Amino acid sequence: MLKLSTEDKVYWLAWHMILAGQANKFWRIMDHFGNPREAWYAPDREFGCLAKAHRNNLGELLSRRKDLNLHELANYLNHKDIKIIFFSDEGYPEQLKTIFDPPPVLFVRGQSRCLHETGVAMVGSRRASHYGLSVAESLSRQLAEAGVNIISGMARGIDAAAHRGALQAGGKTIAVLGCGVDVIYPRENGKIMVEIIRTGAVVSEFPPGAPPEAWHFPVRNRVISGLSKVVVVVEAAEKSGALITAHAALEQGRDVMAVPGNITSKLSRGANGLIKQGAAPVLGAEDILEELGVGVIFPPRASDPSEGVKLTEIEQKLNKIINFEPVPLEVIVQQSGVPAGEVMSALMFLEMKGLVRQLPGKLFARIK
Repeated sequence: MLKLSTEDKVYWLAWHMILAGQANKFWRIMDHFGNPREAWYAPDREFGCLAKAHRNNLGELLSRRKDLNLHELANYLNHKDIKIIFFSDEGYPEQLKTIFDPPPVLFVRGQSRCLHETGVAMVGSRRASHYGLSVAESLSRQLAEAGVNIISGMARGIDAAAHRGALQAGGKTIAVLGCGVDVIYPRENGKIMVEIIRTGAVVSEFPPGAPPEAWHFPVRNRVISGLSKVVVVVEAAEKSGALITAHAALEQGRDVMAVPGNITSKLSRGANGLIKQGAAPVLGAEDILEELGVGVIFPPRASDPSEGVKLTEIEQKLNKIINFEPVPLEVIVQQSGVPAGEVMSALMFLEMKGLVRQLPGKLFARIK
């Protein structure tokens, strides 16, 4: 595609603004008219070029074209905090250009160069278990330590855990949103968003101010997979949005991997189903690095968080008993053979050392 002139960019952006999230219609119009300016001033009757499936809400589209103020829109090009990357720009990620219906425009906050670096998508359930959250955080941390960028959707659950893991390692992470890049959603991820912008990037094809509408999220999932070399599903139910990302990845020729889960858990049916269908299982960060072909060059740091931490004999025994799945206090006492009082004291120190977390109901689980 030829490089767009400044004038062309205004019209290109105008079309994108009224068709954000509907890239298929955008590209259909561009293919027919060849130029965004010509399409903008074309008479309504010429939009019969759209196939029947694309003519839905045509009247609304043409009405929005008529009402949009191009002079106000031109100010977006000079926005200081939000970078606009057009499909024809050199800064547009090459791997994203190859997907079906790529976004005509990307809005970015943070370090846009991250979009060109090796990335792994980490996705999963919003209502994740402690096991899923711990695994996503741990895998992302180790991958970030190996120099791999972590890509996710900044949703609750697995997404947020993946971003946190990368940030803990001082690595880069990319959040692909289903709303404008200036919209914090969900609200509790405001702090994460600030940290991501500082070292990584927040990206969206939806314009600034766009609300997080339900239909936006399946649309944005193709961008998450499109920016990635490998998509890892950590924990997902049978109808999880993470599976939409996995299917988009397969259509785009990306590798899909999944973390095995408890076969009795509904949250694991999606991930386990992917493995049954041929997705490579993830038993550790080294599996993902091997898939990327960088496992030997960039070995992750030791995955055992207790290495380098001094533990008493009792603490070592309890640390081996406690897994990512929450374990009741009475089970820990029974399996350790240590008096309950000593167990409670040792658990308190394991919490202080950042190895164990107490959950409601006197349950204990490993943090990482």
